[in-house]
Amino acid sequence: MNFTTRYLWPALAGAALFLGGCATATSDPADNDPLQPFNRAMYRFNDTLDRAVLKPVAKGYVAVTPDFVRTGVSNFFGNISDVTVFANDLLQGKFKQGSDDGVRFLMNTTMGIFGLFDVATSAGLPHHREDFGQTLAVWGWENSTYLVLPLLGPSTLRDSLGLVGDYPVGLYANLHTTYTKEAEIYAFQVVNTRSNLLAATNVLETAALDPYAFLRDAYLQQRRNLIYDGHPPPTPDDE
Repeated sequence: MNFTTRYLWPALAGAALFLGGCATATSDPADNDPLQPFNRAMYRFNDTLDRAVLKPVAKGYVAVTPDFVRTGVSNFFGNISDVTVFANDLLQGKFKQGSDDGVRFLMNTTMGIFGLFDVATSAGLPHHREDFGQTLAVWGWENSTYLVLPLLGPSTLRDSLGLVGDYPVGLYANLHTTYTKEAEIYAFQVVNTRSNLLAATNVLETAALDPYAFLRDAYLQQRRNLIYDGHPPPTPDDE
């Protein structure tokens, strides 16, 4: 999965909305958030940028772009991210899932016309979420310090390093074009990603008393859930 869809901070609003029923403040935020002063400053910076630039542009994009076009764009970028998913499947020893994800990519690239149409999901090959941050967790780095990245948003020290591991098989390392063209494609992907999350962030803004803490806890729970493929072991607080 490329770093835009994985770490662009508004994307976590979707995770927060999905986890709204189970995302609760930790008993001691310092346990997993010792960098909280820095993180809150970065959160405010990202939030200001989103309100001033990303959200208005995303609203304009939605207003002028038909739904089927936006769906096709999202499918296209999602199809490219399946290459990263496939690579991390193999690194984690998930060979059956890796085989399915490889077939999914080939099917959507060919029959789905370069990924514009997601024919693989209808054929019983759903999209999975695997990245090098999860791979590092599977290899033993399970817990990591929470970190909010400028522009990219919620992460951890482990997941930030995971960006480096994912880059060689991602979209931008293989474009073989000018930096200007890469920047244009990246900006388009960011706007498209943000447009898909307008409703979720609107709910978040009205539902959370402390959006920073809510997003942090939702992100950490989401990542733990992904690392254990939806079946995380109980924590001491659960027992």
